[in-house]
Amino acid sequence: MSTEFSSADYTAGQLNAMVKLLKKQVGEDGPERFLRGEITVSQPVRAWREQDGVIYFSVTSNGLTGPEWIAHFEKKGDRVGNCAKQSLCSAEFKPTSDITYNIAVMKGMIFNDKDRVTKKIRNEADCRKFAKPNAEIACLIRDKFTDAEIEAMGLIWIVTMHEPIEVSGGSLRLLGAHRGDGGRWLDAYYGTPGVRWGRGHGFAFVVSQVCPES
Repeated sequence: MSTEFSSADYTAGQLNAMVKLLKKQVGEDGPERFLRGEITVSQPVRAWREQDGVIYFSVTSNGLTGPEWIAHFEKKGDRVGNCAKQSLCSAEFKPTSDITYNIAVMKGMIFNDKDRVTKKIRNEADCRKFAKPNAEIACLIRDKFTDAEIEAMGLIWIVTMHEPIEVSGGSLRLLGAHRGDGGRWLDAYYGTPGVRWGRGHGFAFVVSQVCPES
């Protein structure tokens, strides 16, 4: 009787990589514990879902002020751009507390290149009954997702489409999360109606919000 091994389709290098990964994730005795049935492999649960080019998830506000967000991110080693700092320190940045926001992020890929401008993106959001978010949503998104998760969404930037905040020089800005360029970023992007965006941008709006019971 011949014995067929399930590992026959894998190279020695691939099998070695599996063993190394088990050791890295659960300790040097990981492979032995796996064979004894003491640990199992499970699919990680994503904190977001995607449907028809729109990414959905929820965030809950925590009452942090703009300066407190800056301190929070810098303590974690995240980077906050200069215009983002000005936006966060503006009187127009108004935090909330204990409100859960259901967020929809429209991926840039759902728009034609010529239509991927701020005014038309907002018009599309209105047609879908999406609401304009609070600026703090950008901070909550940056805090919730790693760069690897944003990459898994197929995005480079997630721009929060709040009411633009004026910074020095009269420039209007939108806060957003950005991966790359040496680390995790919270940055600020031009918020005028005619700004053109790339396919790697995502545009965050609010689907609904739930306030805590009194």
